[in-house]
Amino acid sequence: MSWQAYPSWLNPGDNAWQMTAATLVGLMSVPGLAILYGGVMQKRWSVNSMMLTFVAFCLVLIAWCLWAFKMGFGHSIAHSGSGVFGAKGFLGTFWGEGGSILGHVGEEGEATIPSITTGPPFHFPLSTLAYFQFVFAAITPILALGSVLGRVNFKAWIPYVLLWITFVYTVNAFLLWGGGYFAQHGAVDYSGGYVIHLAAGISGFVFAAVIGPRLQRDREVDAPNNLLMVMAGAGLLWLGWNGFNGGDSYYAGADASAAVLNTNLCTAVAVMVWIAWDYIFRDKPSLIGSVNGMITGLVAITPAAGFVNGYGAIIIGVVASTIVWFAIRFLSRAPMFRSVDDTLGVIYTHGVAGLCGGLLVGLLADPHIIEYIGGRGTESIFAKGAIHGHWELFRWQAEAAGWVIVFTGIMTFIILKVIGIFVPLRLSDEELEIGDHAIHGNEVYPSDVPTLGGPHAPPTWQPTPAPAGAT
Repeated sequence: MSWQAYPSWLNPGDNAWQMTAATLVGLMSVPGLAILYGGVMQKRWSVNSMMLTFVAFCLVLIAWCLWAFKMGFGHSIAHSGSGVFGAKGFLGTFWGEGGSILGHVGEEGEATIPSITTGPPFHFPLSTLAYFQFVFAAITPILALGSVLGRVNFKAWIPYVLLWITFVYTVNAFLLWGGGYFAQHGAVDYSGGYVIHLAAGISGFVFAAVIGPRLQRDREVDAPNNLLMVMAGAGLLWLGWNGFNGGDSYYAGADASAAVLNTNLCTAVAVMVWIAWDYIFRDKPSLIGSVNGMITGLVAITPAAGFVNGYGAIIIGVVASTIVWFAIRFLSRAPMFRSVDDTLGVIYTHGVAGLCGGLLVGLLADPHIIEYIGGRGTESIFAKGAIHGHWELFRWQAEAAGWVIVFTGIMTFIILKVIGIFVPLRLSDEELEIGDHAIHGNEVYPSDVPTLGGPHAPPTWQPTPAPAGAT
């Protein structure tokens, strides 16, 4: 008698890397963004920021397994026919059919994305693919959360995450990653510059506009409570991005290695360019500014990591960091942006940076950077940008970006208005004054002497009276 540890289609190296990459991406959310948010916000919002992150991670995983994964990576809603509603039309290929993946086939069967007909077969189970894509789905609303920290209602956040993942994220994911309309026409998004970052920036900005600004004193005294937590969270983001971009070729091959190197190179360049602009405008190079530069570089290289060479990565770092630095410095003063309190500036570091990266891959994609090697008369798979004479890619990158911006903005607004009928989107004035203790019953740095009053504040310490007759 003999047994096998795994089926013939499973490659243990690819499977191990894919699960490792997924874990690295998961660590970017929990604890990465949780502690970054917990440190960058004022002390009385630290627990709330971490709890909102933690809950979003849980909610997305449940929805992903029960219905959402197949909506983003399953069979398209149109199986046949022609025209706009047909199997090749926009409305026929903009969304997948929902369904659970929790049966034995979903957990141990070979991974497939039915609408993707090019590239080698997957060498790992569907459960690996589902978990890998889950951590991408989970981080998207968590990134958008950065726009509304300090006033979003915890009770409204729960239905928002479920509805947004179902009706916004899965649509964008299917269109660009699941073999939908934009993927069929050649648009590329290596790891989520559009699906994740541009969508997070737009949805966060709309959310912030709908629920209104933080308290005036929170906006005026916007000081982090713990820079050490900020740096620890930023470090988890940077190194976690090795899984973010390194896992999206789906194989432990040369393209994954190129993507990891390009990711780190672009990010290092973006940080130094950010600091250079600080000095040019006679500012002091701050830790928060450097983290913004880091995030900008990571986001901008995301749609391009496995499609450009190292020189392209450097160009993306320089261009994106410059554009986002100037956007925060000057565009933020424009009436539309000045009137919206985007707490952490997500519209700039994720929205603008993701858009820059997505458009730049349309210019800089190198056809010599091979994603999948062809054989037996089959052409290798790669992307070819405008500098190599192929302007068609740039056109589809621009069209895909336009779709994500408009669709995400409109759908986010609709979802918020529907939720607002049943649950207030914004915390009450009393909760805004007190913060963590009013919402969660504890605070990040407990003390015997409370610093805030109100009925939800911790009780004031009183000395225990001495027993009668004691001397």
